[in-house]
Amino acid sequence: MSAADALRVENVSHWFGVRQVLSEVSFRVPQGQFVALLGPNGAGKTTLFAIIARLYHSRTGAVRVFERDMQREPSRALADLGIVFQARTLDPDLTIGQNLVYHAALHGIVKRHAVERSAALLARVGLADRMDDKVRTLSGGQARRVEIARALIHQPRLLLLDEPTVGLDMASRSDIVADIRALVREEGLSVLWATHILDEIEPDDGVVVLHEGQVIASGPVRSVASEGGLATAFHQLTNDRRVKENA
Repeated sequence: MSAADALRVENVSHWFGVRQVLSEVSFRVPQGQFVALLGPNGAGKTTLFAIIARLYHSRTGAVRVFERDMQREPSRALADLGIVFQARTLDPDLTIGQNLVYHAALHGIVKRHAVERSAALLARVGLADRMDDKVRTLSGGQARRVEIARALIHQPRLLLLDEPTVGLDMASRSDIVADIRALVREEGLSVLWATHILDEIEPDDGVVVLHEGQVIASGPVRSVASEGGLATAFHQLTNDRRVKENA
């Protein structure tokens, strides 16, 4: 594994009963880069995230976070990993501050440092004055930004976000994408961003195209995309796969 890799997924396969949902998935996220995991709903993105986060055990293959094998050194690997899941996971009856401090405690961060870190992160995502507000009072976009702050509370070097802008209005979606890209640019954060929204991917990003549980293309956007752009390339790749499977 290259020393520059924040994440390497190697030949990961997974089944739910007799149904295979991932088949020999392999890709890498170089350190300090934004990589988009692109695929339609049902492609296997959420299952793959659960395996990387060790919520599921992969049947075959390996996951390494900054050279730490997730099976052999899970605690050390997870210490460098922050995750924002697609489903909302904040406690709506607690304040924003309580949600963040509780999560920090799970990582062994003492309360004083947790409060300081929470305040700094909320300021970064534009919610500095909402620390004592209940989560239920937030808009969808605001709640998602709190979840991002929570995922960063223990200062991970790799952040995974599973469809983080689903259901949000265009302005909120744009703000969240900009926030994450600023972290990559200014702090060297490594990011794996799962999406099916092509507008969230930029020409300088890395991209992994996942379709029906298989990686059908990966690399810099410019090398994956055709002259017609990423949308054309994605449509062609997925259609070619369907034709081959039905032949």
